[in-house]
Amino acid sequence: MNMNTDHETSDSGGSDEGDRRAELSTPAVGRLSLYYRELHRLLAAGESSTNSRDLGAMVNVSPAVVRRDLSSIGSIGRRGVGYDVAILAERIGAVLGSGVQWKAVLIGVGSLGNALLRYRGFERLGFSLAAAFDTDPAKYGHEVGGTTVRSLDDLEEVLATAKPELAILAVPSEQASQVATRVLAGGIQGILNFAPTTLRVPPGTAIINVDLASELQQLAFRIQNR
Repeated sequence: MNMNTDHETSDSGGSDEGDRRAELSTPAVGRLSLYYRELHRLLAAGESSTNSRDLGAMVNVSPAVVRRDLSSIGSIGRRGVGYDVAILAERIGAVLGSGVQWKAVLIGVGSLGNALLRYRGFERLGFSLAAAFDTDPAKYGHEVGGTTVRSLDDLEEVLATAKPELAILAVPSEQASQVATRVLAGGIQGILNFAPTTLRVPPGTAIINVDLASELQQLAFRIQNR
């Protein structure tokens, strides 16, 4: 017997999206991003509906957490049926800002930068790379994943003309602070920092620090203590 408990919640319209975003916790935003990814995989596989149990299993959270998260953004579910995959993906995308086209620049075209430039998932989520920069003259003019690598000396010019909102930093730790200062002065509103250092930015600037080595340490800790 199907005991699906996904509930229908009222759709109060797009005017409340800003209020919903402001009320979401950081962990909830992270989970919504994972739901969004899995919903697009379901769409690609031709699936039209899902439920809180199956969606939770995909991202390793309980059905109750899924229902709470989706209820907080005013999602629509039907008891015994679940969620329409396309509608739910559109709703989450609107809340996360993926319905808006965001322009980003990438600084640092080493091994990690190369991989990021070749990643096609950015476009699917509404992000386009306006330019990539490096300090190695041997890389200038080379195209990686459809983006031409430019000298870091051109950074301010490109920021002024292309007006990107986001910057991805894949530079050594000793360069990260100086580069962050430059991109913020050029109008960048948010930074995704892969440099192995925690950047401090002025209030009102969005930043996510991603330290891959630290993440691996946490993974090793969990294995040792499971």
